[in-house]
Amino acid sequence: MKILLGSQDAWKIVEKDVAILSQNEKKILVKMKKKGQQALIFIYQSLDDVMFKMMSNILKTSVKGVEKVKNVCLQTLQGEFESLYMKESKSISNFGNRMMMIVNQMKLYGEKMKDIRVVEKIFCFLTIKFDFVICAIKESKDLELMIVD
Repeated sequence: MKILLGSQDAWKIVEKDVAILSQNEKKILVKMKKKGQQALIFIYQSLDDVMFKMMSNILKTSVKGVEKVKNVCLQTLQGEFESLYMKESKSISNFGNRMMMIVNQMKLYGEKMKDIRVVEKIFCFLTIKFDFVICAIKESKDLELMIVD
């Protein structure tokens, strides 16, 4: 649909203009888009049904491969998150930085992790010298409302 409307200069009705362009820039942009759409039409028209099916199968396979790699990376990060603990010799900022690096990478791969899970993980694996701080935080704050940055 986008290609058909783009070849007739009608796609701009569907899209919203994001940037404010001068008239000259708009004309150049319209010409470039139109040429791109025309090139795609020629490509689509030159493909026979067999070639089109082959291309679509290749694209589907590559997308599945990307998803598999993404899932493997996410599983690796989940394992790192679960096995993360604070070493006696390390500082709390070092521990927090390592944890947030893993959490941010997991979110990048699409993991929807709640902040409460991260807070609980931090509380579980802090060393004994932070027990009084953990107790004070638990007494004074609702852990569900805590945000981890």
